[in-house]
Amino acid sequence: MVRSIIILSMCCLFTACDLAKRFEQRAAQVNNYEARSLELARENRLQSAQISDLKYEIETLKSKNAYMQLQLGAGKTGVDRSPASVPNVRSVFPTNDLVNQGTFKWGAKELMATAQKEFEQKNYEKSAQFFQTFIEQYPGHEALNDSVLFQAGVAAYESGNHLDWVLKNLDSLLVKYPTSKHYRGAKLWMALAQLKQGDSKAFFGTVEEFRKKYRNTTEWQILSAHYERILQKYKE
Repeated sequence: MVRSIIILSMCCLFTACDLAKRFEQRAAQVNNYEARSLELARENRLQSAQISDLKYEIETLKSKNAYMQLQLGAGKTGVDRSPASVPNVRSVFPTNDLVNQGTFKWGAKELMATAQKEFEQKNYEKSAQFFQTFIEQYPGHEALNDSVLFQAGVAAYESGNHLDWVLKNLDSLLVKYPTSKHYRGAKLWMALAQLKQGDSKAFFGTVEEFRKKYRNTTEWQILSAHYERILQKYKE
């Protein structure tokens, strides 16, 4: 009887060890699949950005080639000709248009991929333009969320040229996503944009709000530093 119990116990122990080993192997496989999925997602984003760059270069070459042909044709016939007009697509940028949406007709995914790639590379002007084109050309797109609005606002601010986009996009974030993780950050960047615009009343209003509600946050440390510099300037 005792021998049978011992044998049964050993069998249970071996079975448990085998199950534990299989569980560890399965967990390792799952972790490997997850890591590979993340890597593939990153590669897909990079490929989308590269495709956008190649498309831009190809279309640019096509445009230059078409223009040269028109110029050569005009020279031969003596007729003044101009390039054919592009479709009536609303341009977001009256000058320094880095997107050329009317010519290239970027899709939503291409606009987003380029905007995010340029943001990561700190090319904020180009990033801001691609973000803004996406936001205005595809206002109901499923990818247009609080993170996109926040990133677009930061890119616009860092570009140094589009404070109106900063306020517009971040205000939209605050209204549509009051529980967003970017909520305080949006208020911070809006306040900095208002300070640049000379709207000291709005800036000091945000400073006071953060002083009362968010004193233990990174955003408050940034705002308070600007506030201290302003006070020091007034004292001088």
